[in-house]
Amino acid sequence: MVDLIRRRAGTTPKQLALVAAILASSIAAVDASAVNVALPAIGRDLGGGFAAQQWVANAYLLTLSALILPAGSLTDRLGERTVFVAGVAGFGVGSALCAAAPSAAVLIGARALQGVFSAMLTPAALAIIVAVFPKPERGAAVGTWTAWSGIGIVAGPLIGGELVDAASWRWIFLVNVPLVIAALMLARVAVPGRAQSAGAAIDWPGAVFAALGLSGVSFTLIELPVLGWSDPAVAAGLVVGVISLVAFVMREMRAQEPMLPVSLLRHRNFSVANAQTFAIYGAIALLGFMVTIYLQQVAGWSALKSGVTGLVPTVVMFVLSARMGRLADRYGPRPFLTVGPLLLAAGFALMVRYGTSVSLLTDVLPALLVFSLGLAATVAPLTATVLADAGESQAGIASAVNNAIARTAGLIAIAAVGAIVSSYYGSLMHSRLDKRLPASSRQAVSDAARRTFGRVSAAALPAGDRAVARAAAAESSAQAFHLGVGIATGLLAAAGVGGLALAPRRRRVSAGDCAGGQFAAQPLAVAAGELVDGGPEGAGDALAVSPASSISTSRS
Repeated sequence: MVDLIRRRAGTTPKQLALVAAILASSIAAVDASAVNVALPAIGRDLGGGFAAQQWVANAYLLTLSALILPAGSLTDRLGERTVFVAGVAGFGVGSALCAAAPSAAVLIGARALQGVFSAMLTPAALAIIVAVFPKPERGAAVGTWTAWSGIGIVAGPLIGGELVDAASWRWIFLVNVPLVIAALMLARVAVPGRAQSAGAAIDWPGAVFAALGLSGVSFTLIELPVLGWSDPAVAAGLVVGVISLVAFVMREMRAQEPMLPVSLLRHRNFSVANAQTFAIYGAIALLGFMVTIYLQQVAGWSALKSGVTGLVPTVVMFVLSARMGRLADRYGPRPFLTVGPLLLAAGFALMVRYGTSVSLLTDVLPALLVFSLGLAATVAPLTATVLADAGESQAGIASAVNNAIARTAGLIAIAAVGAIVSSYYGSLMHSRLDKRLPASSRQAVSDAARRTFGRVSAAALPAGDRAVARAAAAESSAQAFHLGVGIATGLLAAAGVGGLALAPRRRRVSAGDCAGGQFAAQPLAVAAGELVDGGPEGAGDALAVSPASSISTSRS
């Protein structure tokens, strides 16, 4: 079988292994970036309102954030092929369940399953490249893998928008299945297996506490606007979340090989840069989630048109990120980690101009260009600062922690800012309509108040009240959206001011080689054909450093 595929394709086993890694990572990248574009269509089909849309996005981020750190150690222990095959197959099963989901609850559960296996897939894919390519060829192989992952992120919103507009949101997940089968066939014939090893210890208690803590906090934030504090489930979610997060911190302080070495937090630049990472990647998640929903559900854009807007930051990052990194190497990271977040904040501030009617050229494009300039100025020096302050012996775990924080930021931002926006929208709807509509319409108003950025059901209102209710929903949506982007603006401005607290680097790490930050888990040491701390070349290192992003593929 191997010989047949090799003869037909005219390739070597290691090239086929690279194709398998590229295919699997690209599937995950396309899926992750396409889902946001489909959220309005999912809401129309399955119901559940804004809270269900939050869960569809956050269920994936929740399991991915909790498991991405132990997944690298699991790959070291069980072997690249074993974890890769399990991750790809599991992601395919999750995709099929998403496509067939009869309800929002089933879709949310399937998205959580996708996150579990995506956490396994990425470090295992990169570990395969490390295992099959000799050092002289490794940099080019990793660069090719990164470039194709970047194409997946770029193509995701466009593919998703076209599928939603032309067919159904279910096809976003369904198209994964044949690609998953192809990746599994390639892995079977081209990726060498290896015996299990002792590997690194896996901090499963830490992962469980992290998952429970993030789940509890997310549940409370998302369901609070719908259920209210009087609901026992909300209080229970908060208690479980807080206790689990406290237990996670205590566990990490005592564990011999913790997921999060607390000692790293004593480094000033590491702590400041990770706080900035949280704000910046949280804002990126809000851009993909809240802005996309608003443009479709309130401004009336098509899924494809809203997906096209994702090209702006991608193109700007591709052109400028590596160049900004080299300038940061020359002048130091502090100016870039101060001005960059402030530009990001300015980009969000410009989104306050979005009303119930939004122009691509005069409203969206200026805001995205300013935001994208800030992103290009920030991402490379941010990652380099985290690595430089951690020191050479802890560079791998430092970047893995930064990677997990970047993903957790999206989870918390969507839940927390979404909760505030949702509560504000509901209060605006009640204040506008409770006294203007008859008592017989109150239930319809209450239902509409729970559907942030939604529309009032015309059938539930008398004909004479429909225009008033629709106008109230549109105005409330615009004001609630402005509150959300205002919160993001404030957090990013605070991150920019925080950049002034950065100290000079103790160790030089080239920002020019970190052009993509944590958009993809790519190790600087592996890409360079070197080892981090002289240790084994496993997935623990493979998840370490990310110099060339899945967006910016040029080092010129």
